[in-house]
Amino acid sequence: MSDLMTGKGSRGDYVALVVQHFFIYEALEAAATRFLGDAVASRFITPQLTRLPAIEDDLTFLIGAEWRDAITPLPTTRAYVARIADVAARDWAGGFVAHHYTRYLGDLSGGQAIRTLMQRQFGFETNGVGFYVFDQIARPREFKDTYREQLDAVGWDAAESERVIDEVMRAYTFNTELFVDLAKAKAAA
Repeated sequence: MSDLMTGKGSRGDYVALVVQHFFIYEALEAAATRFLGDAVASRFITPQLTRLPAIEDDLTFLIGAEWRDAITPLPTTRAYVARIADVAARDWAGGFVAHHYTRYLGDLSGGQAIRTLMQRQFGFETNGVGFYVFDQIARPREFKDTYREQLDAVGWDAAESERVIDEVMRAYTFNTELFVDLAKAKAAA
């Protein structure tokens, strides 16, 4: 990621990241459908944040129509996806919200800088970086503020709040370890 952000990364480095995002968002958005009826989790689920169709379009552009046959998840991605599935299987709304918050608000924030850099570095317009285009959110800052206000209003007790924070930290760890896996995979290639 640091290579990509400093202009040293290759198009292949970027594609490798998008591939891993596909698996993560496939799991996250599958979990979202499970939580649509949940009183807490459903407050955060909105089509404005849905990323999977954009990732699929990006992969078609970046790899080709047969991209599904050409991709595999890295070990950390498999563990991350398994954790999201486990949270969903246990119907733990707080855990789902922790992963939802980490991924979507992170991409809505830092993802905008990544999009701009990838556009400059690789000559993309919107093809290839559609994942980072939140065209249904007119005012990202206001959207994020509202999301955080909704988090504050959930009313979890102290123990559940601590569990959710721990799960956010777990999600951050998965994301950090994913970059390590990507670097290892690049070095092994």
